[in-house]
Amino acid sequence: MLSPKVPRIARRSTRKQFMLISAFCLVCVFANYIRNIFQGGHTTNITVKTFLEPITVMRTTTAWLQPSKKVNRQLDSTPRLEGQKKSSKNAYKKVSWEDHSAALKKHKLHPNGLLEVNPDGRHPIYDLIEKSEAVWKAKLKDASRSLHEAVIEYEQRYGRKPPLGFDKWWEYVEENDIQLPDEYDQINRDLEAFWGIDPRDLQIVEFMHEVVPQTDTYTLGKLNMVDPITLLNYSLPHNTSTNYDMAEGGKMIVELLREAGVDKYIPPFRATFNPHDSPEMLTNRELWSKAVAHAKEGKTFSMLNSPRPNDPYHGWLTACDPSSPASTTPFDFNAPYPSHLWPNGDPMSPSHTRTFIHDHRAAMDPCQNPHLLRQHGQFVKFGKGVEPRSLIIPILSFSPSTLHHDIISANPMNWIRDLPLGANPAWEEKIDERLHWRGANTGIHYSKNIIWRLSHRVRMMEWASHNLYSGLRILGLGVKKDERIGEGTVVDKARWVPAMLDIAFTGEVINCEEGDGTCGELRDMFEWRKRVSFTDAGKYKYILDIDGNAWSSRFKRLITSSSCIFKATVYPEWFTDRIQPWVHYVPVQIDLSDLWDSFAFFRGDLNGDFGHDDLAKKIGEAGRVWSHTFWRKEDIVAYNFRLLLEYARVMSTDREAMSFNHWASKF
Repeated sequence: MLSPKVPRIARRSTRKQFMLISAFCLVCVFANYIRNIFQGGHTTNITVKTFLEPITVMRTTTAWLQPSKKVNRQLDSTPRLEGQKKSSKNAYKKVSWEDHSAALKKHKLHPNGLLEVNPDGRHPIYDLIEKSEAVWKAKLKDASRSLHEAVIEYEQRYGRKPPLGFDKWWEYVEENDIQLPDEYDQINRDLEAFWGIDPRDLQIVEFMHEVVPQTDTYTLGKLNMVDPITLLNYSLPHNTSTNYDMAEGGKMIVELLREAGVDKYIPPFRATFNPHDSPEMLTNRELWSKAVAHAKEGKTFSMLNSPRPNDPYHGWLTACDPSSPASTTPFDFNAPYPSHLWPNGDPMSPSHTRTFIHDHRAAMDPCQNPHLLRQHGQFVKFGKGVEPRSLIIPILSFSPSTLHHDIISANPMNWIRDLPLGANPAWEEKIDERLHWRGANTGIHYSKNIIWRLSHRVRMMEWASHNLYSGLRILGLGVKKDERIGEGTVVDKARWVPAMLDIAFTGEVINCEEGDGTCGELRDMFEWRKRVSFTDAGKYKYILDIDGNAWSSRFKRLITSSSCIFKATVYPEWFTDRIQPWVHYVPVQIDLSDLWDSFAFFRGDLNGDFGHDDLAKKIGEAGRVWSHTFWRKEDIVAYNFRLLLEYARVMSTDREAMSFNHWASKF
């Protein structure tokens, strides 16, 4: 009997299934590696071995300004990304770009306003911009839209009723389209301690200070509600032109209030102004803290009848909390300039860890950042500091530091509505991509008995010099947004400085002692170039703004130019709560230790590669819009109007009667 034949079609079917299963297994095994070939940013060579041998990837990396090199990886021994799981077959699951980004480490935010860079995180400027844009949008979204909302917000912030005349101030806000009507925290910072002091004491010490001979002051105010605001007293040099110049800012404030028609709503007051650029009232922290504590409890104490604070002349440190970094960091204010260690080798400088500013106001505070006391002319010229005031005296200034208790007023000087025709070309027409700065050697008096080399503008010139170091380490060159920033790339400073920077002193050397040779030393140290016109300055995409003797008088002009402004300052200003760093300008530290990294992030390398021109353009244009929306004459009036309402109340012996009553008030 013949055996039954097995249908050949069945054998073909079995072989086909086996082949399909085998092919599927091969695809699964090699899927990740094939994916790397097409999606990776590198050239990848795969050496195929048996299934029992590990697969080795030979990856060629092209680092910026570094020779290519081979990196061998055993895939089975590659460290796992955070959160990635390993299968039972010793093969990692598929990693998405979202997982990769999530695996990047976070940078550390410090209370001193600085972000400490984690090399395993992405470039921190991405985070700083995104966070700042979110904060700014939230401010705009949450702003009060009615008097009712403004009263509620005011009481929630400050724990008291608004001042008398707040309704008239709100009318001015609505009529003149004042933005962010709640963001006046600076006024409360300046006046909070006065709430804890008997107002009779405040009136006495204010009047005593305004009549002290040979003290440069002028006093504005009104004696009755119906009176106009006028000059009530002054102690200024007898030279008529000098007298007028020193009081110019106050006179402009009065004129703006009068033109706006709001001076009639301000109750009687006397406000004494400091006419100088620099602040005057160094704070005694012990006395200030006592006053603030009383204010928070709704109480007052007699400052004149209390024991004076015991201060063994600690200078600047008297203004700091005893537990602050400045108070707990021993250093010598008179130590010579450590030129061989510049910029961060100075014992007063931060560590070599890279940092960026995440909170500009906090970064201005020398109590939290004691290195500032050795890096800015405001502090260096006085060594360990002046003697603090034994009384809290109400004085208005244009640019106090965080160590001073001068009251900030909105400065109308050097205000411009717009730039001349041709001085504000479109971003694409700004043909010079170097970082630009021109100015005088202000910021300190130059003499043999002052360590002027530590002052901020001299440091800036040395920062911009190509003969201090042969190399620079720049963070983030060639690093993509979703990649770790690493430790940076070394570049040749001698090539970068002339190609990337246009920074120089202008005119003739000033503020120096000719007799002791300091003026001559300055002439020999630096190159002195001609001044640059507004039109020529407008051709630069990137401009540096740094303090002079005090506040920057040019910032209004610069931020109106549509250029990307890098700002270094230790002075909070009246608009600090009303502008957003990393949205309207780029904040940089006063020692400029972050400036190369920040500038290179936007500008790129010598060829313009790896930059973020689009983000720089966005910041420049946002700055110009902000200038035209938040720094108009109307905005200066709104700030000073509200400031004087608050000031008149806190100086009054009947503060309750000087408060505004509204049906929505909870007090």
